[in-house]
Amino acid sequence: MTARSGLNRFAGSDNEYFTMPEVTLPDPVQWAIPAFIVLALAEIVISRRQGRLGYELRDTAASLAMGFGELITGLLARAALLAGFAAVPFRVFDIGVTWWSFVLVVFAGDLAYYAFHRVSHRSRLWWAAHVNHHSSQHFNLSTALRQSWTGDALGWIIWVPPLVLIGFPISLIIFQQGVSLVYQFWIHTELVERMPWWFEAVMNTPSHHRVHHASNPRYLDRNYAGIFIIWDKLFGTFAAETAADPPRYGLVRNIATFNPVRIAFHEWAAIIADLRTSRSWAERVRYLVGVPGWCPDGRRQTTDALRAAWRAREAALAPAPPEPDRNEQPATAL
Repeated sequence: MTARSGLNRFAGSDNEYFTMPEVTLPDPVQWAIPAFIVLALAEIVISRRQGRLGYELRDTAASLAMGFGELITGLLARAALLAGFAAVPFRVFDIGVTWWSFVLVVFAGDLAYYAFHRVSHRSRLWWAAHVNHHSSQHFNLSTALRQSWTGDALGWIIWVPPLVLIGFPISLIIFQQGVSLVYQFWIHTELVERMPWWFEAVMNTPSHHRVHHASNPRYLDRNYAGIFIIWDKLFGTFAAETAADPPRYGLVRNIATFNPVRIAFHEWAAIIADLRTSRSWAERVRYLVGVPGWCPDGRRQTTDALRAAWRAREAALAPAPPEPDRNEQPATAL
């Protein structure tokens, strides 16, 4: 690994990475598709035997349509963005494709994903691209396929550039993203209650991810992890699932539609409507990149406001501490 200028190695003739077949990396998602199908079918069978209402035909069809649409939009976005990254004139290091660079990119890429995912919940522009993934009121393996049609372009703005500038090869970054996507498939289920404690402590799990998909105030904007839950614990965004408050899936205000086009673009349409009624550029900026739910007259609520209201209710319902016995004599030292 050496420091050098020029991302031209990504596309230039001196870049052996693209010419040596032994370092060509497969697409983990393509390899995993048969497992996706088998696991989803198994989940359907087990859910029915247990009497769970985990799947709804129209909801599942909408998720599959969203996943299929993302295959097309994702390819177009990646092609355009890869061409742009190849033109960047600088990177800090030249990192080859080795076992240690793969280990390193798994952690670095997952941290970058955490940052991107957190922004996707805290900035409306990115939320508009991500909200469709949270729009299902069911939580099952088909929900993992409810992918964004506009998220690739916005996601790569935050997720990929730091990794490119550090010096990871583009193909290694794409491979890590595939690994992350495959890993996150299996955690979209209610059939797995808890993994062993040591696994729950480090890795993202179905329990942790149920929290992320829940609309309960205590769970809002929590557990952004992709593969490793350690990032949420380090940066103060972790919440544990509790039986006293079972997750309710979906959005704070559900959109009540199974139409894939409406699912994909309803928040973009809402942004346009808000921008048209804005009274100043400051309002337009906050409508576009501010916290989702913000509005100048306060008639909507952000997740911060919803959580604050929930905490106030919890505090009001908490039992008051016992009154001290005024007739009790203080203890005297012997």
